[in-house]
Amino acid sequence: MADSRRQARLWRLVADRADQRTFTGWAGVVCQVVAEQVGVDATSIAVRSSTHTEELVAVSGPWAGQLEELQYTAGEGPGVDAYQSGVPVLVPDLAAAGHRWPGFAELTAGRVGAVFAFPLREGAAPLGTLELYRRRRGPLSLDQLADAAALADLAATALVVDTGDGVAESAPWARADAPGHYDDVNVATGMLAAELDIDVEDAFLRLRAHAFSHDQPLLEVARAVLGRRLGAEAFRD
Repeated sequence: MADSRRQARLWRLVADRADQRTFTGWAGVVCQVVAEQVGVDATSIAVRSSTHTEELVAVSGPWAGQLEELQYTAGEGPGVDAYQSGVPVLVPDLAAAGHRWPGFAELTAGRVGAVFAFPLREGAAPLGTLELYRRRRGPLSLDQLADAAALADLAATALVVDTGDGVAESAPWARADAPGHYDDVNVATGMLAAELDIDVEDAFLRLRAHAFSHDQPLLEVARAVLGRRLGAEAFRD
């Protein structure tokens, strides 16, 4: 846990930036502060419940959103591992560690030098991930790591709200930056499951496999299905 003085300093930075923001969503403010304070090129916050159930809550800019979509398409990566393990996944040289996530490494080849993923938790319950991206290779300094860990705590705070009956749930202001970002994937998955008479898990895997094999973002393929530009026959065995 970050020391109280560090946390207080970062809270002030987030609060000051929140007064100046030109976009909705408090989580988005945290993303901006992370990028500036830790010295990375892009950051994102995602809510997860499995490797294929995810909502992209906030990003520091378009590049972060593109990288998150590539990880979502691959179904693997530092963020997925951080969520599942509950511990930070620090990758100062993605090219050297690419064997851990071959699909993600292939999709991001030449685009990303380093990735640092921090799990977001409410008590013992996993919520999602805060991810930091750098174009160049190299580790974070000890101070940068401490700031990132403290800001991950703030990001988790941005994602939950106490309902008054002891239940923490996603805060509406946290979802405002990108509400239902991957809803089209969920709908397209259900359509394929119905049209091919297969279960939803199988339909999702076929959707993801098509996206990966055609070097397209999963969201783009899902929207092609919904727009009837890509028929169910493209996903048959």
